[in-house]
Amino acid sequence: MAIPRAAQTQRRTRIQEEKEELILEAALEVFSQRGFHGSTIDQIAEVAGMSKPNLLYYFRTKEAMHRALIDRVLENWLEPLAAFDAEGDPEEEIRSYIRRKLEMARDFPRESRLFANEVLQGAPHIMGVLEGPLKDLVDEKAEVIRAWIASGKIRDCDPHHMIFSIWSTTQHYADFDVQVRAVLGNSRNGPDRFEAAALFLENLFVNGLILKPSVSP
Repeated sequence: MAIPRAAQTQRRTRIQEEKEELILEAALEVFSQRGFHGSTIDQIAEVAGMSKPNLLYYFRTKEAMHRALIDRVLENWLEPLAAFDAEGDPEEEIRSYIRRKLEMARDFPRESRLFANEVLQGAPHIMGVLEGPLKDLVDEKAEVIRAWIASGKIRDCDPHHMIFSIWSTTQHYADFDVQVRAVLGNSRNGPDRFEAAALFLENLFVNGLILKPSVSP
């Protein structure tokens, strides 16, 4: 995990913590709009309202700011998947996962675009994470899904592609928010669009995957 330069001092003051958060907020705004390669330290300093030398006291490089944000995004991003419970009811687990992912798309759209931009560039800064911790977690949860399949609780499917499908359908509402709102139009593009999306995706995945117990006549 990237460590801010100021955090390497023996004592980290409240002011230092506030400055670091201010810089990361500005960096998130710039990176999510321009991507890593299109962003500069000068742009981030301007958005943060700081001088470039002052910013560089806290984060020595553009890469350090970017990695700190990516680390934070990945930690938050993977939390809902990590909560996927093998002992839980598959229908409830799937519904909960869809809703948590849509909540993240609603509340953290810039973080989603930051991550999408990184992946579209070939994930040069996080390939180790994708091939390591992320892959390990997805493989672990794929086994949970396989257990549900083996016990007759959900239909036979490829667990990895099931997870990919939930990722793509939920993150769409962050990464393509402008398109979603434009197509829905003024009457339907308010905050309740996320509830409408949740109801549709729950119905799609639950009806497509969950096997209901047969009822004897």
